[in-house]
Amino acid sequence: MLEKQQPAPPFKLPNQAGDTISLESYKNAKQVVLYFYPKDDTPGCTIEANQFSALINEFAQHDTVVIGVSKDSCDSHQQFIDKFNLQIDLIADTEGDLCESYDVWQEKEKNGIKKMGIVRSTFIIDKAGKLVDVEYGVTPDGHAQAVLEKIRSM
Repeated sequence: MLEKQQPAPPFKLPNQAGDTISLESYKNAKQVVLYFYPKDDTPGCTIEANQFSALINEFAQHDTVVIGVSKDSCDSHQQFIDKFNLQIDLIADTEGDLCESYDVWQEKEKNGIKKMGIVRSTFIIDKAGKLVDVEYGVTPDGHAQAVLEKIRSM
């Protein structure tokens, strides 16, 4: 698992529109909230995405961008954004390499059945590209507000 103060693993992947998003492009300019979620248009993921979107202007006031990541395709991300009028970028990590590099691809158990999946997790990356907050296993409801409070206190 990743820890605070270490360099954030780099990424360069397509968003919902097929545009390449990279961590390097925000260096020295913006903080990044990189949050990983299991699947587009599912109950918990929808709550989390809607709450981050509702606070997007407040994040922007703190020079912070919010980027969601799942293994869904660019098309799936675009449909999710269109359906809920989301105001955030969603990265398509279809191969799962970014999930692996952030240690969010883990064995999960539900109803006694074990399988691999994305553990809902959030990382705050400072303008220098260092992890300043690492949280695995987050609860969707209220999480965006909690992340904003952390950023306000930094």
